[in-house]
Amino acid sequence: MSADIQTARPSRGAYFRIAAVNSFKGVIKAFNSNKTSWVGLGVFAAVCLLAILAPVVAPYDPIDQNILFRLKPPSEAHWFGTDYYGRDTLSRILWGARISLTIGLLAIGSAMLIGTLIGLVAGYFGGRTDIIIMQVMDVLLAFPSLILGLIVVAMLGPSVMNLVIAISLTAIPPFARIARAPTIAVKNREFIEAGHALGYSHSRLMFGHILPNIAPEVLVMGSLWLATAIRVEASLAFIGLGVNPPTPTWGGMIREGFENILDSFWLALFPSLAILIVVFSLNLLGDGLRDAIDPRLKGEQ
Repeated sequence: MSADIQTARPSRGAYFRIAAVNSFKGVIKAFNSNKTSWVGLGVFAAVCLLAILAPVVAPYDPIDQNILFRLKPPSEAHWFGTDYYGRDTLSRILWGARISLTIGLLAIGSAMLIGTLIGLVAGYFGGRTDIIIMQVMDVLLAFPSLILGLIVVAMLGPSVMNLVIAISLTAIPPFARIARAPTIAVKNREFIEAGHALGYSHSRLMFGHILPNIAPEVLVMGSLWLATAIRVEASLAFIGLGVNPPTPTWGGMIREGFENILDSFWLALFPSLAILIVVFSLNLLGDGLRDAIDPRLKGEQ
C-alpha cells in the first residue's frame, strides 16, 4: 500500500511544473482583467527588441560626427534631429537603450539575488541574526537611492560595472525587506513544520519550499525597481557620473541637450521621452503582476 501511495505522489519536479503553470495562468488572467498590463508588457518588449537590434535599425553610426549637420532640427533625414557634433539623435537613443537596459537589468538582477538571499536568511532564522541583518539594511535604507549611488560611483569612478554595483547596492535593502516579511509568514505554515519533522535541512526548506512561495512578490518588486534603476542611471549620467563619452546614454544625452535647451529642445526632449515611456511601461507591467499575486484582488477578477 505504501509503495502505491509513493508511486501516486507527484515528484518535486512535477509539483513545481504544476505550480508554474498555475502561476502563469494567474498572470494571464490578471493581465486580461487589466488591459493596461498588456500595453506595458508590449511597450517594454518593443523597447528591448529595438535595443537588441540597434546595430540593424539605427540609421547612422551613433558616434559618427558631421559638423556640417550639427544642431539640425527633426527632418526626413534625421527624424529626431542631430546634436552639437552632428550625430544622429535617433541612432544615439537606440544605442543608448542598450546601455540603460543592460545596466538596469544587471543591477536589479544582482540586487534581487543578493537581497532575496539576505531576506530569506534573516526571516528564516530570526532572532539575533534577523536583528543584525536588518539593522545593516536599515543603515543602507537611510540613504536615498541617488545619493548612495552617487557616493559609490564617485569613489569607484564612472564605468558600466561601477554603475551596476552602485545601483544594485541601493536596491538590495528593499529586496531584503520584501523577501523577509513573507518568509516569516511562510516558515510558520504546516508544510514547513512537517519538513522539520521529516528532518529536512535548512537549505532544502529555504530554497525548495519557502523561496518558490515568495518569488512572485520579489518579481513584482523587480519590475518596479527596474524602472528606478533606469532613472538612477540617467540621473548619474546627467551629473557626469555615467558611462564616459562618446558612448551614448539617455542621461548623458539629456545633459548635452540641456546645454542647448533654448535653441535645440529636441536634444533633451526625445531621450527624456524614452525614459518616460520605459518607466511608464514597467509600472503598468508591475501593476499587472501585483494583481496576479495579491490574494485580496484575485476575488475581484
